[in-house]
Parts: sequence; structure tokens; C-alpha cells
Amino acid sequence: MSHVFPPVSLIGVPTDVGAGHRGARMGPEALRIAGLQEALAARGVDVVDVGNVDGPRNPWVGPVDGYRHLDEVVAWNRGLMQATALELEKGRLPIMLGGDHCLAMGSITAIARHCRNTGKKLRILWLDAHSDFNTSNVTPSGNIHGMPVACLCGIGPQALTHLGGDAPAISADMVRQIGIRSVDPEEKRLIRENKVEVYDMRYIDEVGMKRTMEAALAGVDDDTHLHVSFDVDFLDPSIAPGVGTTVMGGPNYREAQLVMEMIADTRRMGSLDIVELNPVLDRRNRTAKLAVDLVESLFGKSTLMRD
Repeated sequence: MSHVFPPVSLIGVPTDVGAGHRGARMGPEALRIAGLQEALAARGVDVVDVGNVDGPRNPWVGPVDGYRHLDEVVAWNRGLMQATALELEKGRLPIMLGGDHCLAMGSITAIARHCRNTGKKLRILWLDAHSDFNTSNVTPSGNIHGMPVACLCGIGPQALTHLGGDAPAISADMVRQIGIRSVDPEEKRLIRENKVEVYDMRYIDEVGMKRTMEAALAGVDDDTHLHVSFDVDFLDPSIAPGVGTTVMGGPNYREAQLVMEMIADTRRMGSLDIVELNPVLDRRNRTAKLAVDLVESLFGKSTLMRD
């Protein structure tokens, strides 16, 4: 593929403040050790590592009024929102190295505002085993990494729904969820009420990944900013064990490669999250290396032998 990608900025966000397991805070370093920057540079991408966002320590306490670590989650997301906005203003493609998936609130809030300011349409591909459309009423754990899509759509505590001063940051029709296979009953009701477009594993099994991605990418054009929020638990745990919330029955290696290659084919990806990588649960950094391999495919590495 002869396509010149915009310059890329890697933003580390080393926290597991929204998660139910410790360890995702080490995700950014695992991705660096797996050679993400070097892999993109080898593909001719202008890539800089801007370092880590700073934020409060994880207090590791129980939920208060239905939310665990709300103040800390807000602080980390605000820091990431500002860091993401800064790179977008420079014309760079931000890649958020998480950290847990609550951090997508910070990155996507900044990206949504950037799209409003530049007149771009926003399309979000949420690659995940989970829909992350929970509220404090639905999940007894109070872990906010299960709530970011709901909060971005305006459902949740004001400190998160108004993170960027605009509520909601996005509308549900901007989101396409792919690979979903673990959803709470009340969460299903909320997803239906809000008309989120979900391509679950049953759908993928029935029609295949190619048709799934064609449907999820339908309408993406030159005026679209495509944001990819890649939760590593999207992948089947047989190939990606290094996550805290594994769910059997996810996409295999070839299916995942096809997803990334079809996204690359659009030439519209403008930002990326890589989240929920937990090196504590991994085997010799295997999951981080796989994530790097798949990100390379987002930037044009292809198995295709045809033009």
C-alpha cells in the first residue's frame, strides 16, 4: 500500500484506575518494549513518543456512590484529553498507550471536539469483547472501565459526561462495536434504547469478518475522522492472554489482521487507543508483541499479494 500516513505521537497513560485488576498501568511500557515506535518507523511513519501523562495513584478502594476511583479517573482522563488535543492541533495522529479502557473518555472527548472544530464526521470503531455501556446502577463493581461508551454518550456522572464541557461528547450513531461477546442484561437494554450499532461474535460467525467490516465502515469517506479504540480483550485469549477480562470466543489472528487491513484500506484512521494490555497476566510479552503486529497492519503492512 503506497499511502503516506500523518505523523504519529505515542501518548503513554500508565494507570489501571478504572479496572478491576492491577497491571494495566504497565501496558504502555510493555508496548514500548515490544517495539511499537520502531515498528512504525520501519514503515516510514514519522513517530515520536511524547512520554506519559501523569496522574494520581490508584487508591484501590471500593465504590463510592456506585463509582470506583471517580476523582482519579477524571484526573487521568482530563490529562489525556489535553495531551490528545495538543497532538491533534499539531496535525499529528495520537496513539494512546493504555492503561485501562476508561481512558477512552479522555481521548475521544478531545477527538470529538477536534472533529466539531474541523467539520469532520466522527466514526468510532470499538474493538472489544465488552460493550462498555454500563452505569453504576448496572454494575455492582463500580469499575469505570465498563462505562466509557455510556459516559461519552451522556449517561453517567457529570464529572465524566461533561469532561470536555460538552455533553454528550458523542452520539451513539457514531459508534460501531465489533467482537462483542460479554454484555450484562441491563446493559443490553441500554444499548438497544440508545441504538448502538453492535456486531457481536454471533453476527461475525454468521456473515464473516469481511462483511462485518464492510458494514461497520459503510459511509466512511474523505470527510470522516476514523477513531479506533482497540481493547486487547477483543482478541481471543488463546492468542492474547495478557488482559484482565478475558472472554473466550473472540477473533482469531487472521480475522484480527483482516479487521486492521480493512481499516487501513480506508486511509481515514486519525487516532487510535490501545488499552487493557496487562503484562502481569501475559506470557513473555506475547500479547504486546501481537498488538504491535496488528498496529503495523493499521499502518499498511499487508499480506496481500495483489495490487
